[in-house]
Amino acid sequence: MKKQNQEPSSQSRRDFIKNAAIASSFLIVPRHVLGGAGFTAPSDQLNLAAIGAGGKGASDIELASVGGRERVVALCDVDFSGSAKSSVDRFPKAKLYADYREMLDKETDIDAVTISTPDHVHGPAAKYAMERGKHVYVQKPMTHNIREARMLTEMARSQKVVTQMGNQGGSNPLLKLVQQWVDEDRIGAVSKVEVWTNRPVWPQGGPFPKPEPGAKPDALDWDLWLGPAEEIPFTPNLHPFNWRGWWAYGTGALGDVGCHLIDIPFRTLGLHYPLDAECSVGSVFSKMWTPDYNPEGCPASSMITLNFSETQKSKSPIKMTWMDGGIRPAHPDIIPANDDIGGANSANGVLIIGEKGIISTNINDSSPLMPKLYLNDGTKEEGPQSEEGMEREYGHQRLWVEACKAGFGSTEHQGLTSSFDYAGPMTETVLMGNLAIRSYMLRKENAQGRQEFFARKKLLWDGENMRITNLEEANQFVGREYRPGFEV
Repeated sequence: MKKQNQEPSSQSRRDFIKNAAIASSFLIVPRHVLGGAGFTAPSDQLNLAAIGAGGKGASDIELASVGGRERVVALCDVDFSGSAKSSVDRFPKAKLYADYREMLDKETDIDAVTISTPDHVHGPAAKYAMERGKHVYVQKPMTHNIREARMLTEMARSQKVVTQMGNQGGSNPLLKLVQQWVDEDRIGAVSKVEVWTNRPVWPQGGPFPKPEPGAKPDALDWDLWLGPAEEIPFTPNLHPFNWRGWWAYGTGALGDVGCHLIDIPFRTLGLHYPLDAECSVGSVFSKMWTPDYNPEGCPASSMITLNFSETQKSKSPIKMTWMDGGIRPAHPDIIPANDDIGGANSANGVLIIGEKGIISTNINDSSPLMPKLYLNDGTKEEGPQSEEGMEREYGHQRLWVEACKAGFGSTEHQGLTSSFDYAGPMTETVLMGNLAIRSYMLRKENAQGRQEFFARKKLLWDGENMRITNLEEANQFVGREYRPGFEV
């Protein structure tokens, strides 16, 4: 695919950055001597931009700038009156845009972008940037749907751009201890994994909020906020955060923290695409005998079961169970009753269950991982239960920046923990849970004129071809429809 809008001067500067180490050897006086300790020559700086500059986007672009070492040249946000204002204050020289397409077309000297928008914009924005040869850091989940994840994974390779998904816990050095316990066969063959969370912590499970066109804040570009989603009048209680519980924009509890939790067993056990998906969801009854039906939104709670083939790390098939909405697994017998499972108060966690013992960890975002090993013979081992002194977000953004400078295929690039080669298949696995939930809510009128749920079954998944093989109607949730101008 041909790279667009890439001027020769911009490309030359990028080549210079990649070859800075060689070029610096010809300098008579080292740059750090001329500029002082910590000085980075302008020609060695990346030109960075943010798509989504508030909320998580503010910390993503701040950390990618590495304390001002790199140059932030542009910020894009649909509303600079809220939390995005902090990024404007931090980077006063950056040009401001509402439309990422305009920004990327005009600011051709941008080298790399952070993308920290609502989930439904991740795929369109990343595609637009990568088509123009920009390296991308994309918040989790990498995309809104499975098809987008596959496309972006393949595009990153073809465009030869450096990528990283924003599941920063993937760079947590304590994961190496969990990996060591697995690799040394401390818990034996793993057959079961249990994952749970207290999310959602935002409104979810009820009817979609009513539109109020007259209530739109003047500073908010509502049309650009909708992006690829269907055009609707301004609706309060979506921007800036509560969009998470609606399928048009968010990906629910799985999308919010699944890439932090499921990442742990996916990475340490060497998992790939699941073989199938099955779910059940909690019902809410506003009137007798009739459960509420709000298929446009995520349920208040759900349980997902995914089955995987045996891997090189574990010589038996693996069953993974996901629980959200405050549901959690039973306390295993070999873990003392007064010990939390997972994290504090057992609110979030992962149990990797083997024939000889269990590994327990917390959610792996920026919370302490709290790894513990329990063996059937009563042995208990603990890794560090706090993480004071570690680099913010484990250097996840900084490592991506350094890989961008080193270039596609470099040692630094290969060392990234969540480049799209890894993050793509893992995101697809997370989003399989949402495909199961949405299929579970499908219904149609039966011969008696009543609405009947017809898709409440185990869904068989052909991962290589991205298809449910035993229920055609479920395949509508592999991708989505896009408004013109935001296609993927």
